[in-house]
Amino acid sequence: MRWRWRWPAAAGVAACIGLGWIVLMDRGEAVPDAAQAPPSAPPIAAARPVMAPLDDRAARRRQLVEQVRLTDHTYCSYLAHSRYPHESRPAGHHPDQLYPSQPLIETNPMRAEGGDSHAEVQLQTAQTRVYLAAGEQAGFSLRALDGGGQPLPLVVTRALAQGMTYGTSRPAPQVTVPFTDEGGVWSAQLAPAQTALAGFHGTIRLEVRFQAGGRAGFVLFDVIYSPQLPATWSGTPREAVGGDALQFALPLDVRLPGRYVVAGRVDDAAGRPFALASFNEVLGQGAQQVVFRVHGKLLHDGAPRLPLTLRDVEGYLLRENLDPDRLLLPRLEGEVFASRTRSLDGVPDIEWQSEERSRYLAEYAKDRAAARARLARFDPQAALPPAVCRTNQ
Repeated sequence: MRWRWRWPAAAGVAACIGLGWIVLMDRGEAVPDAAQAPPSAPPIAAARPVMAPLDDRAARRRQLVEQVRLTDHTYCSYLAHSRYPHESRPAGHHPDQLYPSQPLIETNPMRAEGGDSHAEVQLQTAQTRVYLAAGEQAGFSLRALDGGGQPLPLVVTRALAQGMTYGTSRPAPQVTVPFTDEGGVWSAQLAPAQTALAGFHGTIRLEVRFQAGGRAGFVLFDVIYSPQLPATWSGTPREAVGGDALQFALPLDVRLPGRYVVAGRVDDAAGRPFALASFNEVLGQGAQQVVFRVHGKLLHDGAPRLPLTLRDVEGYLLRENLDPDRLLLPRLEGEVFASRTRSLDGVPDIEWQSEERSRYLAEYAKDRAAARARLARFDPQAALPPAVCRTNQ
């Protein structure tokens, strides 16, 4: 994180020898005969200080100014973004994670066998879920459009779902997925637990073949299925003000101990996303709790309309060094808990601190100070660029 200039050793030695010769000549001291110039050689002119060209000095100053700005930006950005803990972040920092239950909708040129695509036929697809826990299902739909966005006739001719296996693994069974025509939109549901794929763990690929615009095409949908529940939600969620945060505790009956990674969304009283809360801890077997914390500093800075609502909770048991690497928890869709807290009285307004944050800030502060010192030494008369933020004490 620091800028260092290291000259090769040989260059350094050569520079020292040259400097020594100049000093000896300047003082009039004797130089060994073996190193003296022959009598016919012209006399050595007195050394004069060499100033760097103005263009070189300007370029060097621009480089030093850029280093000051870069170290300043790095320090101030980290200072601002680490005000809140990792498990309690502003909703605006994670816009792609705020609505996990929204269907994935895409529109692409129709694909045909052999890899060809036909832009005159646009295929619009939708998928309700990518991750499926035991007992859950995913919905799929497709329709055809012309270049102007008008519907085209489409007929699904075949749809097969199969678990993806690799290497020497035994092939997973195939199951037929029936699609129905709902006014030009063909749709279907896949519930692996109700099919021959009930015991499969991993990626299930649904291949749909169809006719549209007088051509034959196909489209692929993938879901990741977990046939075993590592834990189940149990009991009623509770809230409390503890430490430096407003806490939501969700009881969990753990069957398989290990590291659980869980996320929940927090909306304000108007239904606007306010925070993304996460949980990442090791849980033992039996009755446990997943505790979401909405940090007090985030609450005071964001000033949401109270009370808050916890919604759309999803998570998994992490299986490190295994493939698949997770066992999914049942998803809690929609409202999970409505807070009764209507005031921030008693919730601390304190910036988050940790050993890691202090260490990073100290290093970034050193880099910033060193960059400013280098520029000050190079051009003492010029004012330094203003700092974007103060050094955190």
